Amino acid sequence: MTTRYVAPKGGRGTFRRISDAVKAATPGDVVLIAAGRYDEQVVLDRSLALVSEQGRGSVEVVGVAGSGEPAIVAEGLECALRGLVVGAADDSGTPAIGIAPGAGLLVEDCLVTGSRIHARGNEGGQSQDLTGYGVTTVLVRRSALSDGRLAAMHLSGRVRARIEDSSIDKIDGIGVVLSGGAQVEAERLRMTSTAGYGFRSRGGGKVTITDSVLRRTGMAGVLLEDGSTGVLTEVAIDSSGAAGVHATGTARVELTDCRVRTPKASALVVQDQAELTAKGCTVSDSGANGLLISDGAEATLTDTRFDRSAYSALHLTGTATVRLTDCLIRGGNEHGVHATSTSRVELAACGIADVGLTALSVVDDAVLRAEDCRISGGSVGVHLESNSVTSLDACSVTATSGTGIELSGAGMVRMDAVRVSRTKAAGIVFGSGTSAELAGSTIEKCEGSGLVVWSGVAPTVTGLRVTGVAKNGIYLAEKAAGTYTDCDVVGTQYPALHLSAGCSPVLRHVRIRDCAGAAGQDDGANPVFDDCTVDGAPMAPTAAPAAVSAAAAANDPAVVPASALAESMPPEDELLEDVLAELEEQVGLDRVKRDVQSMVKLMQTVRMRQEAGLPAPPLSRHLVFAGNPGTGKTTVARLYGRVLKALGLLRKGHLIEVDRTALVGEYVGHTGPKTTAAINQALGGVLFIDEAYSLAPVGIGNDFGTEAIATLVKMMEDHREDLVVIVAGYVNDMGRFIGSNPGLSSRFTRTMLFDDYTSDELVRIFEYHASEHQYQLSGDARAALAHLFEVMPRDEGFGNGRTARQMFQQMTERQAHRLAELTAPTADQLSSLEAADIPQIR
Repeated sequence: MTTRYVAPKGGRGTFRRISDAVKAATPGDVVLIAAGRYDEQVVLDRSLALVSEQGRGSVEVVGVAGSGEPAIVAEGLECALRGLVVGAADDSGTPAIGIAPGAGLLVEDCLVTGSRIHARGNEGGQSQDLTGYGVTTVLVRRSALSDGRLAAMHLSGRVRARIEDSSIDKIDGIGVVLSGGAQVEAERLRMTSTAGYGFRSRGGGKVTITDSVLRRTGMAGVLLEDGSTGVLTEVAIDSSGAAGVHATGTARVELTDCRVRTPKASALVVQDQAELTAKGCTVSDSGANGLLISDGAEATLTDTRFDRSAYSALHLTGTATVRLTDCLIRGGNEHGVHATSTSRVELAACGIADVGLTALSVVDDAVLRAEDCRISGGSVGVHLESNSVTSLDACSVTATSGTGIELSGAGMVRMDAVRVSRTKAAGIVFGSGTSAELAGSTIEKCEGSGLVVWSGVAPTVTGLRVTGVAKNGIYLAEKAAGTYTDCDVVGTQYPALHLSAGCSPVLRHVRIRDCAGAAGQDDGANPVFDDCTVDGAPMAPTAAPAAVSAAAAANDPAVVPASALAESMPPEDELLEDVLAELEEQVGLDRVKRDVQSMVKLMQTVRMRQEAGLPAPPLSRHLVFAGNPGTGKTTVARLYGRVLKALGLLRKGHLIEVDRTALVGEYVGHTGPKTTAAINQALGGVLFIDEAYSLAPVGIGNDFGTEAIATLVKMMEDHREDLVVIVAGYVNDMGRFIGSNPGLSSRFTRTMLFDDYTSDELVRIFEYHASEHQYQLSGDARAALAHLFEVMPRDEGFGNGRTARQMFQQMTERQAHRLAELTAPTADQLSSLEAADIPQIR
């Protein structure tokens, strides 16, 4: 081996140009280069090493501007570059380093800038066997590739490349692109800020990445197309502009102990016939799905975690198949797993916690098999609306804000050893059209009914235990059926069983203990009881009388008892003048009083035109009441109904006051009937919906409130001559509510604003309540109370008229404590409220 010297100024035995030294060298020689810039093209046509004499960064080789050729071309079998800076002489896109087919090049301790390394091999189809003669080899070690155009490295054909302890940074294109069966291994690579993909492999290429970081790629971190293969171990992909890993065609990708964080799109995308295997990985804060898999793709994931996905953590479509074992899904705005089309999802020992919508959603013809899975928090635990066979074995659902498990669709659902607990609504709901088998399962401590069986459903239920639920243990809707064998219903707050009209269940060996009644049975129910017991005693062959069911119905907020409804009816002969006079007597509400008077005049004109045979102007009697709590909205709503009755525009004029809980059901199919029941009671009068904006909560797309709104709009149209609806709530929220449905905005065209009461008006309200109970304020107390109302913070806890009523109650309590010290207080003392009775505001 001979060392050839190169220096810009030449000298004895020294070449001025690198290319001259190369021409004089023999295979195996080292060309030692002094510091400086060399504007020339160097062709290594034999096995040579170019070495910087003074170390990395001191020698710059930039090629010849306008030549269209790389600065350095390797053609020999064993070429090497050490310590050099290699760049492009111009911005024409010419590679900085070119490697010819069959050549070999080591790039060590170098900086490649302004362009790329382009290695070409003989075309070998898509075979991944790159052994033997004629394969181009590249080894990049402890080097930096930066500020390149198009790519940092381009490998095409039969090329085998390896990157060790190196960095790729600020590339106006792709980090590493492979085609034609090329292969690359990257170990301890730091790639940052590429405009395109981090790695892109087309054809039959193979990408192997270990202990590396890909950060801020403009597109996917790794894209594998066609028949490519990817093997990633201990790789972190951060802030990719698209997917973290994207596999298409028939690509195969294996991920082990990898992390994909904050991608702008879905973290893992698998489509066509591609396959993904992941073990011990973490996916967090995805801009879309954690895993999006479609077409006929397959994915197998073990011990992998998905955190806080913007969309569903796992979304399946097409005929895709996903198998998850020991995986965890936490947080996220939408579903935990959402399987659609004819996809298939299999879960074993997985957990899903605190997702925004449904933890496990299966629709269309998708197939689910879940075993030993744990679901907690979120909205609905499991929603199965598939037409295929689905199954849940040894799974638990707890602490959801809605239903634990709800079924619908035409498919068959089998559930064994399932546990549902502490849900805010029903435990398990079998919706219309469902075929279901439920065995050896437990429902406990739910705030709705335990098991709800909807109309026409006939499940097979064995070994079910329902305990400590807030409503019925088993609720059977109209025409429900099925067999219920060896079941226990314990400690329910409503009757253990609710049997609706037309239902025909067969109940064998059902044991009822410590419940608020055995069974509520509607007329027309036809249950069969076989060896059932209530608190240890044999159950009668017929169920409990319907009165038990009626008592339960009285507790339903959507139903007003008949006695209370009768009491709310205005007198038949009430005069309009009397009602308007009562309105005028109300404290404050000046703006509202003027609005009502204007509407009365308009309605009277409408009546006169109708009686004269003239067309009536458009008139919407429905109103929006916007204002803070305690400003008299309910009182005015009641008076408004009486005004309309006195005008002959309503036949009853009564008021039915409801809120979200009275209209929105706990499970699928319950909301429509509840809303309809409330509206039917209001026919002929006024339906007053307080806090109506809660029917359209912000950021929740599939809330049952939308069903209540749709039912309301339809019935307003069906009964437009016999129903007036008033919706009430905060000013800022009511506009959003009215805009949530076109049917609302076309029917609610008039808004009445309820101003907060002034301090003087609050004192007058106080005095009204005081006089009702034969109390009076002393002069000092009145002045002090007015000052207190003036300085009282008017925050969210301030209740206007309610605050005045609460203040009256507090002052009477304080007066009672004060007078308890007197032996024989006089009548004046007993009726007088003093300044000392006013509580201190903190």
